[in-house]
Amino acid sequence: MTVEHTAVRTDGGPPAGAQRLRGNLGIPAIVFMVLAAAAPLGVIGGPVPLGIATGNGSGFPATFVIATVVLLLFAVGFTAMTPFVREAGAFFSYVQQGFGSSPAIGAAFVAVLTYASMEAAVYGLLGPQLGGLLALVGVPQLPWPVWALAGLAVITYLGYRNIELSSRVLAVLLVAEIAIVVVLDAVIVARGGDHGLSTGLLDPAQITSGAPGIGLLFAIISFLGFEATAIFRDEARDPDRTIPYATYLALAVIGVFYTVSSWALISAWGDHEAIERATNSGGTMLVDTAQRYLGVVGADVIQVLFVTSLFACILSFHNVVSRYLFALSGRGVLPAAFGRPHTRHGSPHVASLALSALILAIIGVAIVAKLDPSTEFYTWLSGITTVGVLALMVLTSAAVLTFFARDRRHYSVLRVRVAPALGLAGLVAFLVLILVNLKDLVGGSSGLALAVILVLVVGFVGGAVLGYRCARTESATPAGEEG
Repeated sequence: MTVEHTAVRTDGGPPAGAQRLRGNLGIPAIVFMVLAAAAPLGVIGGPVPLGIATGNGSGFPATFVIATVVLLLFAVGFTAMTPFVREAGAFFSYVQQGFGSSPAIGAAFVAVLTYASMEAAVYGLLGPQLGGLLALVGVPQLPWPVWALAGLAVITYLGYRNIELSSRVLAVLLVAEIAIVVVLDAVIVARGGDHGLSTGLLDPAQITSGAPGIGLLFAIISFLGFEATAIFRDEARDPDRTIPYATYLALAVIGVFYTVSSWALISAWGDHEAIERATNSGGTMLVDTAQRYLGVVGADVIQVLFVTSLFACILSFHNVVSRYLFALSGRGVLPAAFGRPHTRHGSPHVASLALSALILAIIGVAIVAKLDPSTEFYTWLSGITTVGVLALMVLTSAAVLTFFARDRRHYSVLRVRVAPALGLAGLVAFLVLILVNLKDLVGGSSGLALAVILVLVVGFVGGAVLGYRCARTESATPAGEEG
């Protein structure tokens, strides 16, 4: 398989000869794509009970406020740099402008590992959940990989087609899952909760109680996916306007939704009982709350939408990784076929199919190794994602500061130096927090925690070396000659 080399541009645009994807995505469509990756219903049913139980109890909702502020500071510099980054490569395109092509390709490889791991991991939740849901209506019980592979087939079809089909599917699923949680929140608030509405959100004593660092860790994890807005640059209607607005809107919606919904979940039971329930039955806390306030029908709807939330999350990450592979092909570090858009759909169809093949292989390994889909398959792979995304955001923040250190490009010092620097400090603190607690995040194994870090380090170094070699090959190739 040959790899075609393309010249690397230094103006932030795509490499010479690189092809472009096609689409007409507006702000709402891109917001739907990244919100789906965050899986808001899944967060309220998963990380939120964990944060309440092992973090700072009734003060946990305040950690979402803290995380939102830090990520907004990151977004200030990120969006300021958007007009100067003309390639749809998200993080690695920004790193390219700040540090050059070799670290950028390293960052791109980390991004592919990070997001592909998350896509594969969620199949470990989708398979059992979908199988259990269908069993309720009389479908025979089958092993979880059967349902995971059925989901993969649908994802592969949607990934092959035009991005706008995926955005419409995600819009419907996302609106439904957010709507049911908003209805639940409204009913809880209208009834005044169980013992009155919780005040932990505003009580410094509650916010700092227990283990606030662990609570903050689960809050950070809940935002994964919002940062992928820039990967859809080629398919955005007006990228210089659409990408910044979509980034801010996605962050605002996620932050408010998580803060209010976690506060309502605690209010539904009362501060002390909410902690007990989150500790003893956190996996069913959301469904139990829905049944208590919305009845059996509400609980059933929550169960259905939890499955569709997982599907939407997978589809969003699949689209992101496919576009990373497409962009890397344009850089000459992956096979040229990955960088050819579909003649009709304008999609990265070859990259998408290759990604599906990779996910199929990963699921196959899980089957052969007889891994538990949740406690092993999902937990181990999601550990790679958690560390990888924070590391990429730290590197991107540093790249933004480096880029504007040379020239502020008419922006204020506050926007391109102060805010990004504060954001970088917060992200570094988050990354340290995750690394310190990584062993617990991957099931209590020091070996697995080390393996997660090694996978990402090897990915970055390998990508950086490959990027350096391709750049040298390109510079040594006479004009008009193919590599």
